[in-house]
Amino acid sequence: MDLHFLDAVADAEERAAVDELLGEPDSGWDGGQRHLDDWRTTRGGHAARSRRDQLLPALHAVNDRVGWISQGALNYICQRLTIPPADAYGVATFYALFSVRPRPKRVVHLCTDIACKAAGVDAVRAGVRAELGPPGRDAGGVVWQESPCLGVCERAPAALVLEAGRPALGHVVAPVGTEQALLAARAPVVELAPEPDPALAVPQAGDPGLVLLRRIGVADPTSLDDYRAHGGYQALREAFRLGPAGVIREVTDAKLVGRGGAAFPTGRKWDAVARQPADPHYLVCNADESEPGTFKDRVLLEGDPFALVEAMTVAAYATGCRRGFLYLRGEYPRALARLENALAQARARGLLGADIMGQGFDFDIEIRRGAGAYICGEETAIFGSIEGLRGEPRSKPPFPVERGLFGKPTVVNNVETLVNVLPILAAGGPAYAAVGTPTSTGTKLYCVSGAVARPGVYELPFGANLRELLELAGRPEGSELTAVLMGGAAGSFIRADEVDIPLTFEGTRAAGTALGSGVVLALDEGVDLGGILLRIAGFFRDESCGQCVPCRVGTVRQEEALARLTGGRPLGSTEQDLALLREVGQAMRDASICGLGQTAWNAVESAIDRLGAFREATPS
Repeated sequence: MDLHFLDAVADAEERAAVDELLGEPDSGWDGGQRHLDDWRTTRGGHAARSRRDQLLPALHAVNDRVGWISQGALNYICQRLTIPPADAYGVATFYALFSVRPRPKRVVHLCTDIACKAAGVDAVRAGVRAELGPPGRDAGGVVWQESPCLGVCERAPAALVLEAGRPALGHVVAPVGTEQALLAARAPVVELAPEPDPALAVPQAGDPGLVLLRRIGVADPTSLDDYRAHGGYQALREAFRLGPAGVIREVTDAKLVGRGGAAFPTGRKWDAVARQPADPHYLVCNADESEPGTFKDRVLLEGDPFALVEAMTVAAYATGCRRGFLYLRGEYPRALARLENALAQARARGLLGADIMGQGFDFDIEIRRGAGAYICGEETAIFGSIEGLRGEPRSKPPFPVERGLFGKPTVVNNVETLVNVLPILAAGGPAYAAVGTPTSTGTKLYCVSGAVARPGVYELPFGANLRELLELAGRPEGSELTAVLMGGAAGSFIRADEVDIPLTFEGTRAAGTALGSGVVLALDEGVDLGGILLRIAGFFRDESCGQCVPCRVGTVRQEEALARLTGGRPLGSTEQDLALLREVGQAMRDASICGLGQTAWNAVESAIDRLGAFREATPS
């Protein structure tokens, strides 16, 4: 793409998609006819530059309508927002769901990540390739491509069909075989089999002991009235009774910590933001659930969306936020529809917007869709994505509670963390803290997939052990457990004889593993461990943002070494390649700027040291 002489002009459909989002141009200087011939002297001024954060939505608007982002469309977006073309091109090419090259309106994303690989997606991929050709090639109005985890691991293997148009359509097909994948490529999206009820992803659905999952399969996720009939908005009323400081006190007394993997005390984070004198404050809900093997947030968003809306409102009230952003991964079309419906109903009933519940509190939520970038799940990279920049992590300090989104104090919590606030206010902080262990309080959601009879999202109080969880999920007949991957691609493996470890933050840490995002991927003797490790390495190579050298180079070298080892072609000897892997892995862990590079070696290291992968060498 020529970034110096951008003379291409958007067509009528592309302009309409952008104008529908941004509004009609105010003048010739803002994209009107006056400057279509030579817009390089555009004068957008402060008004246009202040809308830089609309870049990602504008790219989505064109991609959703046309199927790809042409040079003319990118020019028009840059003109409307006064963004240098090189900047916009850098953002557009950062995300896997966008294309700056012509492609058909229908794209089939076939998940080839760890849960789907363990479920046999390699055979599906071979069948699709035989019929449609290699990934990325136009196969008569459709193109298919390999995809990282789609967050449907309980029904693996999975495929996602996205079709541009008005409206754009998205549909998940899972479990998918070769025949279903080819049908998804050719049949009208509206004729594909409907997606199952989210309750089917919750084997415990209807259990009276559930807390976070108690409404799934019980209340209608599309009805605000049904949500309120099952206890909805009682927590917000209690929050208004307690006042902001009282809410933070209850969350602190509950000893709630973040459920995204870092386990930072939520009450301390909220209090730090509430005390910041700078204004405004922002709330960001991280729903960019992209860790391979993770799907708990998707089940909550599809099965109980009003709970998140209420929880975000409580969090905003406690921390003095007037505006919230719900950053949702772009591969969740049904969750998007459910959340849009929930927000619309909440606004219509005075539960979002101005003067909520007559309490004089103003707050609203805007959904921002991701576009296929794992790194945007990092709490500072998400700021760049929302602001219209590349989603690259930022150095800390300053921390988000001081300078976060748009340089202002910001609360960032993930979906599971936020919905925990509702039972805390319902029961009180001390009562909540009485469940679990002294340092891991409440309940935890686990994403169980792989070699189990009943895959899905499970909820258990902290303190239960991994064996109990696996027994709940059951073992397929004739299957023998050989290993469990805890925490997803960024987690670590444990042996089958180690499953008595307690599922607490302190218990898993002592056992040399971590809860992470709650992934529990069970593997049996039929799984190719080397292939799983190579897929994990490929995932981190693909998803590295490239900002820092240890991660950018290290993830490539890690994949290369694993490819040699799994292919039986070591560099000199197996011992030499394993020594190289350890050296590269330690460099990534010590010197990478964010958690992606710091954890990219975890699973590989644990497979070598705990499972004896590539046994020819002696683990150190």
